[in-house]
Amino acid sequence: MNVSQPNIIVSELDLHRLEHILDGLTPVEAERTSYLEAELDRADIVEPTAIPPNVVTMNSTVKFSVSSSDQTFCLTLVYPKDMTTDGKTISILAPAGSAMLGLVEGDEIDWPGRDGQTIRVHVDEILYQPERAGEYHR
Repeated sequence: MNVSQPNIIVSELDLHRLEHILDGLTPVEAERTSYLEAELDRADIVEPTAIPPNVVTMNSTVKFSVSSSDQTFCLTLVYPKDMTTDGKTISILAPAGSAMLGLVEGDEIDWPGRDGQTIRVHVDEILYQPERAGEYHR
């Protein structure tokens, strides 16, 4: 299933913080995060105050639905240091986390399923976005 990638928007603040994390990775870690670098390379970069309220940014909580079922789930996109074990966060360094960054409500992406199969997920709603809440220096 080859679908064109949606355009993405990333704030300058998120970009600088992510570049700092990427610069500190070992070569092996960097190889595993090449997807994030590719996403950042194709992103439109804007000031944090210019981020539209319907865009997934770092620390956003997003409600997704699986296109092939009635399943829905919510995840918060976080920096590696903020990962939790409760299943409610996803690291920006995970391929699925990298794919979330910059998406807009209504976008659909292919997501790696637990069984190794790809599933199609729809961005239903951004439940929380720091920029929308006026939190620009989180």
